[in-house]
Amino acid sequence: MAKALMARLDRLLANLGYGSRKEVQALIAAGKVVLDGKVLKDAGARIAVDATLPERMTIRGVAVDPPAPLVLVMHKPLGVTCSHKEDGQKIYDLLPRRWQIRDPGLSTVGRLDKETSGLILITDDGDFLHRVISPKRHVPKTYLTSLDRPLDGTEGEIFAAGTLMLDGEEKPLLPAQLDVVDEKTARLTITEGRYHQVRRMFAAVGNHVVTLHRERIGGLVLPADLEPGQYRILPTAEAETVFDA
Repeated sequence: MAKALMARLDRLLANLGYGSRKEVQALIAAGKVVLDGKVLKDAGARIAVDATLPERMTIRGVAVDPPAPLVLVMHKPLGVTCSHKEDGQKIYDLLPRRWQIRDPGLSTVGRLDKETSGLILITDDGDFLHRVISPKRHVPKTYLTSLDRPLDGTEGEIFAAGTLMLDGEEKPLLPAQLDVVDEKTARLTITEGRYHQVRRMFAAVGNHVVTLHRERIGGLVLPADLEPGQYRILPTAEAETVFDA
């Protein structure tokens, strides 16, 4: 069994976003931190840190946030960006304030543009993030699209051929799977993540995407009970289903 990581209490809580080192030390001195039923008063105490910490520690009577690595699944609403730098409401604004100042910081696993909704993963686990977005893995992503004009029946063959060139690019797209829902609605599964890829694919065949919603990444489906803007923590085993065929 892997040995638990040991961390200094005040540094751990500061890294989890509960305040500056000075603020966290005051919190500890006030008896607000309890571990295994005992009040902790020594900010310099070293404690074992693993996935069971939220079951063992409380801050002001509330379970402590999970330590890194953390993976969240969110139902991204329309109108928010996945960037730390763009203007307007950001996806991180939907998280608790302290989660925005965790160290290591949280980042989205890839991006959805402002006008796309659906499944987005957020993590502080750099290895997990890079495994998902690695072009070598070709993790499939499925989008539900509504279109401006009826499908003409040729799109599926064109997308599956692996020869479609997007405007301004020199390398053809990998084969993609189109599943028609009705004359103006389809699901498209792609294994790349080029800029605005789904919108540009339909533009290349003379159509226009009206709405775009990501339903799935690999074997992970957007939970039906997550409303736009809601999120939840993914256990490691569930997060790894992203890599299921």
